[in-house]
Amino acid sequence: MKTLLKKRVIVPILAICIFTTTSAFKGDFFEIAKQIEIFTTLFKELNMNYVDETNPGDLMDTAIKSMLNDLDPYTNYYNEQDVEKARINNAGDYTGIGANVLTLKDKLVIMEPYKGYAADKAGMKAGDEIIKVDNVAVGDFKEDAGNLLQGGAGTSVTVTYIRQGETKSTTIQREAVDIHAVPHYSMVNENIGYVVLRKFNEKTSSETISAIRALKNLGAKKLILDLRGNPGGLLSEAVNVTNIFVPKNQLVVTTKSKVEKYNKTYYTQKDPIDTEIPLVVLIDGRSASASEIVSGALQDLDRAVVVGARSFGKGLVQRPKKLVYGTQMKITISRYYTPSGRSIQALDYWNRDENGKATRIRQENYNEFKTKKGRIVFDGGGIQPDLELDETKLSPITKAIIEENLIFKYATDYYYNNEVSDLDSFELNAGDFKAFKSYLSKNDFDFETETEKAFADAFEIAKDEQIGSEINTDYNALITALNTYKDKAVDDNKAQLLSMITDEIVKRYFYREGLYTYYVAHNFEIQKAVEILKNPSNYLNYLN
Repeated sequence: MKTLLKKRVIVPILAICIFTTTSAFKGDFFEIAKQIEIFTTLFKELNMNYVDETNPGDLMDTAIKSMLNDLDPYTNYYNEQDVEKARINNAGDYTGIGANVLTLKDKLVIMEPYKGYAADKAGMKAGDEIIKVDNVAVGDFKEDAGNLLQGGAGTSVTVTYIRQGETKSTTIQREAVDIHAVPHYSMVNENIGYVVLRKFNEKTSSETISAIRALKNLGAKKLILDLRGNPGGLLSEAVNVTNIFVPKNQLVVTTKSKVEKYNKTYYTQKDPIDTEIPLVVLIDGRSASASEIVSGALQDLDRAVVVGARSFGKGLVQRPKKLVYGTQMKITISRYYTPSGRSIQALDYWNRDENGKATRIRQENYNEFKTKKGRIVFDGGGIQPDLELDETKLSPITKAIIEENLIFKYATDYYYNNEVSDLDSFELNAGDFKAFKSYLSKNDFDFETETEKAFADAFEIAKDEQIGSEINTDYNALITALNTYKDKAVDDNKAQLLSMITDEIVKRYFYREGLYTYYVAHNFEIQKAVEILKNPSNYLNYLN
């Protein structure tokens, strides 16, 4: 009894001692200690007395995730496996099967095998659905089933998978995989170079510098820097990449927090590679975090013309905090601000709407800022391009098709039913688009618009108020009109959809390396960038 009493006293006292050492918690550490003691007592009583057997680990995992769900999506808890994944992501290499894999409830889908690596050598293709890893069924594995594919270099793993309805199996020998931050660079024409940045890991700035120097040796006098689809990564590397094009001691990004020690300013630390070379930066709605720091800084400093679509708007800064037993927590500690003072963050997770969704600043509430030369730019989340292209901005119906993986699945079917041998001449036609529309129909694609949701909610209220029959005819007419609109919306986005389908199909036959080669010759955004760079006065007009 005395031992139990000591434990009850020691737990809150230890909590109080811990939190009094952190200035941010000094004001409310008694409340924190109180809540910890309440939760500890509840957790013990639940596990001791619940009618059925409980799994304390699962319960705690649910409790932690539920608590964090009320915050932003970037504040996360990491178990030991997650910690290792984060290390691999930042280092740019890992040991595994060499493929981008999507984890679903009962299967692992090969999204992209990396050319020349283990999965590719074993004959795995994009679209293959792994249902068993060695003797473990993916659907029965409670943790992240993707972990089953990882292991030491030289070890083997046998996978059972489904391809086009047929069950197959193969053995893959794991190996070290080096993921390049710069997977491609080349000359677009005799004097314009093109560099792709895929992510911001420890190798990004060094690989970018190497690529630019190689292109300059090939005659590049102007550059296109492609940050489309780049989800970000290391802040230090974002500063270093910006430093390639701007002088030493230039402010790149500021972080602001309620905790004083997290208020930081980040300046370039090195001598630049080239502060004069004309530069176009490509971004889209999937360019986030470090990509937005680079594009936002280069825009604010009038150092590059930014082309494409408004970036994602991930302007929240996280820092990992070590916990016990090899676990970690990644906590949002501050916000990013560009050199002009613009916040990058798009969504407000602390002032949600009536449906619990994060809110976005209305355009009429955007704030005005000025670049180094006095050009007007706005906040509102993400980086707004100097030249915004409709073709780059994803329409609602395109987003809905992507979310259901229908472009990916269509490309899989196309690959097994068509021969493509010549990359340069490959082009989809009107017949292919008609086939894609038919594919959407066969797969019961049903895009529900926000307007449609609102009408449905209103009609339910009308029925509750017993006036549903009075407006039933008008309601059905509205739904018919909306369905007509949705069918037309697919046609209206034909160019965008064909472009995305083409990209996915090209990867199936010629890997990602072939896709970048295809981009240089055919991609709309790259062609726009070339137009700007070819006309010096036009280029300068964007920056003055």
